[in-house]
Amino acid sequence: MDDFVARTPQQLGAILRGYRGERKLTQQAVGTACGLPQGAISQIESDPTTTSLSRIYRILAALDVELVIRPRKSGDRRTEW
Repeated sequence: MDDFVARTPQQLGAILRGYRGERKLTQQAVGTACGLPQGAISQIESDPTTTSLSRIYRILAALDVELVIRPRKSGDRRTEW
């Protein structure tokens, strides 16, 4: 899978769901791997706005992906929030 830019919480949820699907993992399997119930994984994938950063990092680790923070490219300064 390529790199993806998440500028909104909803985009982050979709990206997490995409990586989970690419790895053919169920929400239950990801939850078990990171110590969260399946329902929490579902909620985070659909609306991560109310979850903690700690939970996001646990899911990232379970999916074997990382968060990269970098400056936006020139001309890409508009926020979608």
